[in-house]
Amino acid sequence: MKKDFPEEGEIVIGTVIDVKPFGAFVELLDYPKKEGMIHVSEVSSGWVKNIRDFVKKGQRVVAKVTRSQKRKSQIDLSLKRVTDQQRKVKIQEWKRLQRAEKLLEFAGKKCGKSIKEAWQEVGYLLEEEFGEVYDALEYLVIEGKEALNELDISEEWADALYEIAKENIELTNVKVEGVLTLTTTDAEGIKKIKNAIKTGLKANPYEDVEVDIKYIGAPHYRIEIKSPDYKSGEEVLKIVSNSAIDYIKKNNGDGSFIRENA
Repeated sequence: MKKDFPEEGEIVIGTVIDVKPFGAFVELLDYPKKEGMIHVSEVSSGWVKNIRDFVKKGQRVVAKVTRSQKRKSQIDLSLKRVTDQQRKVKIQEWKRLQRAEKLLEFAGKKCGKSIKEAWQEVGYLLEEEFGEVYDALEYLVIEGKEALNELDISEEWADALYEIAKENIELTNVKVEGVLTLTTTDAEGIKKIKNAIKTGLKANPYEDVEVDIKYIGAPHYRIEIKSPDYKSGEEVLKIVSNSAIDYIKKNNGDGSFIRENA
């Protein structure tokens, strides 16, 4: 089941419902009936003369939870502490969730179930198993309804989910990338760097995610990831870069990674 209250450090998405000189109030889309506040000091890293130059009523925003006190129903938010990449990933996740919920609703109608019943009977189970309902539906398109055999899902639901997924989901790839820097003082430096890159490539845990590492100019290398979704793409990017860096550090070298905006 989903959490009913956000945690500190979490990235959330919401709609601005009111703007005051001291801050903006946001209705959280991830957590129905929950509101957070963005203090004027957390709107921008620059000087804010008029908060309404930055946020307006009805605007969709992505924010970071800086304080979460469930007992007091207090949620403090920040816009300036959200990176461009975090914003992009969150918006992508939200769009996928909305799309997944609509498809879950379609499948529910085939089974004579409401959207609430669909979430209770299969939705949360799919989230727990696959991370996201949309991920589960994409997996169904690839593997067929047999992908649900190990789950406690009825044949009726399995048929409905598979039919809806097959009819409505067209698999596409997203691209994420960054620059990997590798240096070493080892006598066999070139060999060690090549091995670091091979180690990174082998660390990719997913068959449906493509990884390529290209030489830019010593000591820089570009990591390019093609993935069915941002979530797995970002995960593989982190795994690959960390694996290469860990290897080179164990072999008299050093490494770093900089995520590039798509």
